Amino acid sequence: MTDPDEVGGLTHVRADGSAHMVDVSAKAVTAREASAAGRVLLNAATVSALRSGEVPKGDALSVARIAGIQAVKRTPELIPLAHPIAVHGVEVDLTVVDAGVEIVAVVRTADRTGIEMEALTAVSVAALTVIDMVKAVDKHARITDVRVTAKSGGRSGDWREEASP
Repeated sequence: MTDPDEVGGLTHVRADGSAHMVDVSAKAVTAREASAAGRVLLNAATVSALRSGEVPKGDALSVARIAGIQAVKRTPELIPLAHPIAVHGVEVDLTVVDAGVEIVAVVRTADRTGIEMEALTAVSVAALTVIDMVKAVDKHARITDVRVTAKSGGRSGDWREEASP
């Protein structure tokens, strides 16, 4: 289904250049899943504090996991043209590695449009929360490599990020 007013295949842009929310009412409800990943780079002392459970603000990873889950449910409030969709499952996992924290989110729905923005929002907010939890001990923490890593369902079919060499 294409919108006659869209510009060059950009479904959220009308011919006059204005943004609009795409009408998905005629699309079939299908099972959909999206995965996203990202990382928070941290100094060695902060990694050590996370591993030993000695972060001054408390359990940074648990707080970040819950923040990521909550963020999924708020995505259409944060991303202006994202559709409110039924979220049926969310997994947010944070793993402490030598360089910092790796974050992976998997989000599932059965709806008319994709759930990639929700997966990206989960990773982004979980990463922001890690930084909030450790900012007193690591002023140079930074978020990097936030991206969709896989999606399934919907008209465009399945896609998975290629493994790095």
